[in-house]
Amino acid sequence: MQPKVKKTWKQVDGVLLLDKPLGMTSNDALQKARRLFSAAKGGHTGTLDPLATGLLPLCFGEATKFSADLLDADKTYEAVLKLGVTTDSGDAEGNVVATAEVSVDTTQVADVLPQFVGNIRQVPPMHSALKRDGRPLYELARQGIEVEREARAVTIHAIECLAFSGDALTLRVSCSKGTYIRVLAADIGNALGCGAHLTALRRTVVGNLTLDKAVTLAELDTADEGDRAGRLLPVDALLQSLPMVALEEGEANRFKHGNPVALPAGMAGKIRVYAEDRLIGVGEPGHGGLLWPKRLVQLAG
Repeated sequence: MQPKVKKTWKQVDGVLLLDKPLGMTSNDALQKARRLFSAAKGGHTGTLDPLATGLLPLCFGEATKFSADLLDADKTYEAVLKLGVTTDSGDAEGNVVATAEVSVDTTQVADVLPQFVGNIRQVPPMHSALKRDGRPLYELARQGIEVEREARAVTIHAIECLAFSGDALTLRVSCSKGTYIRVLAADIGNALGCGAHLTALRRTVVGNLTLDKAVTLAELDTADEGDRAGRLLPVDALLQSLPMVALEEGEANRFKHGNPVALPAGMAGKIRVYAEDRLIGVGEPGHGGLLWPKRLVQLAG
């Protein structure tokens, strides 16, 4: 028997835009990609359900320090709804709880969709990772237990009908963090008077990152090391929405050692900070009207 070769991990810093496949958890996708890059450290920027496909930004090395920044980002999805069938989970993995005849036309769809644009409230589904007394709701749901959930405010920026035929309705939804597309599908079905559930979901945009720049695990698996490395975006790919400031050597050294520097006039909020065209961290205005380090990076090379 051949001895098992111990995996050698290395520091890899960057952002990978992954097109997550159907049926795989976000963590499984992360771990497979991490092994392909031999990355010592990795994380993702918010999960996609196994039923969902599409854009899953992964962070390696120093980029993991900024993964939480994308949790608050707006997202865009393409969702396929099956009208006339309601499930207990709101998607195709659940049990059918009601069926109804579908007698809906394009005019009715066009009339209903605007009702869900803007600031709305959603009741989180029982089949979700939200916790009650330390237990995920989906565990309770599997035991047939339903508990009361408080409606949460979310924002739907836009809903566009991409296709509608028979009982299949395809929508593009741009929304805020915390939006449950499964719940939106069920609510739209109720508004149409026939019920509905989600049969497919594909995420196409997260913040300023788009699916057209993403790579599949299959493509990564067959790529050579150089091509694979070329798929990585720099660490600051997650920070492009933030204003930036470039520091001269003296101030850059102060900042890198945790000390504040002069705050440029008119700048506020989180600021990405560079020295010699390299990201050195993120700062925020603080005591004394100065720019204080909030998160520093130590990039290899």
